[in-house]
Amino acid sequence: MGKVIAVCTSDVKGVQKKNIHEAKLIEGFGIEGDAHAGKWHRQVSLLSHDRIEEFRKRGAQVEDGAFGENLVVEGIDFKTLPIGTRFLCNDVILELTQIGKECHHGCAIFQAMGDCIMPREGVFCRVIRGGTIKEGDMLEIMK
Repeated sequence: MGKVIAVCTSDVKGVQKKNIHEAKLIEGFGIEGDAHAGKWHRQVSLLSHDRIEEFRKRGAQVEDGAFGENLVVEGIDFKTLPIGTRFLCNDVILELTQIGKECHHGCAIFQAMGDCIMPREGVFCRVIRGGTIKEGDMLEIMK
């Protein structure tokens, strides 16, 4: 089980997301108001808080949402889970659809650090059932 540390969105693609602390997730679409929402397989992105902290210890000065992630979750190593894994948070059900993504090496984090964790640590989900997620909520892996 993991704890939601931040809920982040942006209204345009290609920029860092900002922590809005709570969001409405729409079934089959994604997070209301987020530029990456839509009828596709990468509706919501998740990144492990633990991996972000490891990256910060290497000198990265990054805020939650800096990697373009929607949900920062403590206590779950997402990249170790298989495609199809489902998560439950309140009424929301998310289904893992992709692990990692190709990184464009022009991102500010890669330019500053020579590395970026989102391509190998971040995961993407589609919203199976909508609802609200906020900081402090628990996210569990469904059996």
